[in-house]
Amino acid sequence: MAASQPLRVGFVPEHFSTPIHFAQKHFGLDAQLIPFPSGSGHMIISLRAGEIDIAIGLTEAWIAGLGKPDVEGDGGYRIIGNFVETPLCWAVSTGAKRADITSLESLRGSKLGISRIGSGSHVMGYVLADQQGWSAPSPPSSSVSSASDTGSDSPYADSVVLQTFANLRAAVNDSTADFFMWEHFTSKRYFDNGEIRRLGDIYTPWPSWHIVATTKVLSSDDGKAKVKDLLAKLDQGIEYFQGHHDEAVQYISTELDYSEEDAREWLKTVRFSERTEGVNPDVVQNCMRVLWKAGVLVEGKGLGGEEMYAKQLGA
Repeated sequence: MAASQPLRVGFVPEHFSTPIHFAQKHFGLDAQLIPFPSGSGHMIISLRAGEIDIAIGLTEAWIAGLGKPDVEGDGGYRIIGNFVETPLCWAVSTGAKRADITSLESLRGSKLGISRIGSGSHVMGYVLADQQGWSAPSPPSSSVSSASDTGSDSPYADSVVLQTFANLRAAVNDSTADFFMWEHFTSKRYFDNGEIRRLGDIYTPWPSWHIVATTKVLSSDDGKAKVKDLLAKLDQGIEYFQGHHDEAVQYISTELDYSEEDAREWLKTVRFSERTEGVNPDVVQNCMRVLWKAGVLVEGKGLGGEEMYAKQLGA
């Protein structure tokens, strides 16, 4: 990234992105916003490829990406801030007419649809398996480019990589996959119109969204100064969001794929961070412990918790 260029920021174009939109619209956020509808796993690939400088995505995906046993080099990015303090509610969905799938228990040994290897939709499949008390899972590897979780100790017959939310919905209806997990309110419209069927929900046991930056952008004083300015603008966008819920609902229900009713219901459930800069080490360690237990990560392998976040951005 040249000194004169704005930061390239990856984000998921969902309701959670509303404060980012406000930061740019009302407070002059100088950044190139790049949507990633395929989610956090795709952003990890782009961060490491030097295609984006900052990404705002799911906590478990960032930590799984840095904690995997075969992480290369310095991992390519560090967690620099927190974005959403409340946990994420993942809806567990199957095809509308899948009579063979009746409950969460019936998913054991089935085909899990995911956006990408190492994404939140992949990682949370293993957290679900752990919570359900199924057999110890095989840790997913983000170095694999296609479905891979077929070991004898895996709780699933396969993990089918499908890239997008639309592909996931289609796959559970044509039996390419048996179920998938996606954020509750993003899924709700498709429960309401009968396209897919909800089997249940699972909550992340940690704050749901964090912000990361590439190690390259954090390696220079100019880069760190740009990151600090971006975080300050996000703080302003969040503060504006908190005081202008009607404007938020208008934006979510007209520019994004949500009804006004669902947007207002979501507002009751979400709490954004008042100050985005900084990382709570306890959050990282708690997430790692859950991912160790679920078999997503292997204790003692990959980066340690203290290596995953930037401790000080400086001036």
